[in-house]
Amino acid sequence: MSLAVLYSRSLSGASAPLVTVEVHLAGGLPIINIVGLPEAEVRESRDRVKAALQNAGFDFPQRRVTINLAPADVPKESARFDLPIAIGILAASGQLPAEELKHYEFAGELALTGELRAVRGAFAMMLHARGDGRTFIMPKQSAQEASQVPNSNVLGAQTLLDVVAHLHGQQKLGRYSEKSATFAPQVFPDLSEVKGQTQAKRALEVAAAGRHSLLMVGPPGTGKSMLAQRMAGILPPMTEEEAMSAAAINSLVGKFDPATYGQRVCRSPHHTASAVALVGGGSDPKPGEICLAHHGLLFLDELPEWDRRVLEVLREPLESKRIHISRAARQAEFPADFQLIAAMNPCPCGYLGHVSSRCRCTPDQVIRYRGKISGPLMDRLDLQIEVPTIPAEELMRAADGEPSSTVRARVFEAFERQTKRQGKTNSALGTKEIDKYCPLEEAGAKLVQTAISRLGLSARAHHRILRVARTVADLGASEAITASHVAEAIGYRKALDKQR
Repeated sequence: MSLAVLYSRSLSGASAPLVTVEVHLAGGLPIINIVGLPEAEVRESRDRVKAALQNAGFDFPQRRVTINLAPADVPKESARFDLPIAIGILAASGQLPAEELKHYEFAGELALTGELRAVRGAFAMMLHARGDGRTFIMPKQSAQEASQVPNSNVLGAQTLLDVVAHLHGQQKLGRYSEKSATFAPQVFPDLSEVKGQTQAKRALEVAAAGRHSLLMVGPPGTGKSMLAQRMAGILPPMTEEEAMSAAAINSLVGKFDPATYGQRVCRSPHHTASAVALVGGGSDPKPGEICLAHHGLLFLDELPEWDRRVLEVLREPLESKRIHISRAARQAEFPADFQLIAAMNPCPCGYLGHVSSRCRCTPDQVIRYRGKISGPLMDRLDLQIEVPTIPAEELMRAADGEPSSTVRARVFEAFERQTKRQGKTNSALGTKEIDKYCPLEEAGAKLVQTAISRLGLSARAHHRILRVARTVADLGASEAITASHVAEAIGYRKALDKQR
């Protein structure tokens, strides 16, 4: 009887729980059994591992091999367990020193020749393994990704033979130097290229400063998409924690790119996307678009063209900043702290309120069109602005607006005021925090009270007005929230009312 114990990682939700790989050799027929909720990819590792060991010149034990992946209640998926299973078999059969295994963790897919292939989730695995005191051995491409994690301890190997030589002390593997978060300069279209739309640009600045959600309503060709494309260029830079959290999510789906590490992304799925594509899911839950936009932007164009049931799934993550996916067999939770930017036309033909008066939509058609977006979802959008048609004479002039760099400097100053005062952005303030950090002057309080009664605003809308007013005050370097700040915040919630 021989037994070898070593460690690996499994991906479950946004975490990478530690998995103990136990390899047991006993008498009987030479077969391999894998237990511990293995999925198809893991079960197929029996053939890959056996061929890789034999082609690399090792003896495959002609005994009954039992491989236990613990804990048994965590599903094991992907081919990342090939390498730890192969190392465990070698240790259990006496071809490797088993006492050395406690100092390492392993992950890697094996080719039939014994070469190591990259696995997805390397960054996420290293992020959760860095405090365990063990060295992680991975394929070289995966090790390069994992080395982006600060304080990482990772070795890269090309073949199974390289790993065995390292464990025998014959030829040490190269250690990837740790890399702290470095933020490469981002290149985005400049805000100065957008002609006119002064109010929309101001709303964009307010939304960026407080990370508020934004809805732009206007006829086709007024610059809604142009404005959304330039939003990322005025956002404050990511912190190291934000960069690592966003990179871990992209690593889970194999979309990690070291060249864009530390940069805020802008995801813009098509309106034909399903609810699973948008929020995540599947039999083995995977993150969706809202998770891939973590600490970045999610731009939904042609909002009423989306299926209403798809849009409704955004309501919970807009509030909680997380998405919990439950299936009969398993559950997973992913972070989804995204900033929603949406655009829509005012009516089915798009020209309601246009200076050309070409709209022929009936009131019933307009109501049905706007009814595709539910009231609860609209209530969760902090800023709702009109993007009107640009006059012909303004279109003929040269663009002379402020560049993105100037706007971004103001946004960053307001962002620093928020984090210094309350440790979070204004959009993330809770009810008690609103009472503490958003005190109103008497005139501002009366203005809010009048708006609630006349516009029929909900308690949620009231809180969102106060958050936006706090951001407007921060942009003006004012600690007090005045009536003018409140008036501007209220004005950002009347886009559709103006066009009725």
